[in-house]
Amino acid sequence: MTSATSYDKRLGAIETYFDRTAVDAWARLTSDAPVGRIRATVRAGREDMRNMLLSWLPQDLTGARVLDAGCGTGAFAVEAARRGAHVVAVDIAPNLIALANERAPKHFGAGRIDFRVGDMIDPALGTFDYVVSMDALIHYAPGDAVSALSRLARNTRAAMLVTFAPRTPALALMHHVGKLFPRGDRSPAIIPVAQDRLTRGILREPGLAGWRPARTHRVSRGFYISQALEVAKS
Repeated sequence: MTSATSYDKRLGAIETYFDRTAVDAWARLTSDAPVGRIRATVRAGREDMRNMLLSWLPQDLTGARVLDAGCGTGAFAVEAARRGAHVVAVDIAPNLIALANERAPKHFGAGRIDFRVGDMIDPALGTFDYVVSMDALIHYAPGDAVSALSRLARNTRAAMLVTFAPRTPALALMHHVGKLFPRGDRSPAIIPVAQDRLTRGILREPGLAGWRPARTHRVSRGFYISQALEVAKS
């Protein structure tokens, strides 16, 4: 199976889950509605990660183009637009994009958001100063993740900020427990990745020549464990 075929097959499973199976649960998780203890830790962890990624971007993004790759319900896109960015926020799930459009403010001053349904690595989305992909690549094997970064890099001028699932005993246990749920209730598997394997893949990928792994930071809040990585233009 080629990397492109593997990526496309995985993309279909992700679309089915987030657009049909789990859209109501995802809408609740990303709102301020009450949730259970486990989901509360996921919500808090996602907020911490979103704020951390925002801290890696300039405070003033006026005139900058930002791709929110795998934007979900649009929380990151909203904050970037408030800093003045022109954000293209794309997600494979039409129902999540509809919800993002519904929740987003209508005016941001100098900033704006263009919500789109589609594949985040589609070159037709345009050229960007920054690409941010929060928890969109956690469902992909390292080779597919590096291939996606290579595709994104072709249309990125400054930096790509992405997250991946770090290989930890806690995450491995969660991954195992997830397999015990009925098939219809399972999300697409999160694939834990060793950071050194991912960074080696980035450094060896011909399509990422001139790019280098830079800052990294882990957020761990209960059932939310995710590692941020900045891939910067040399």
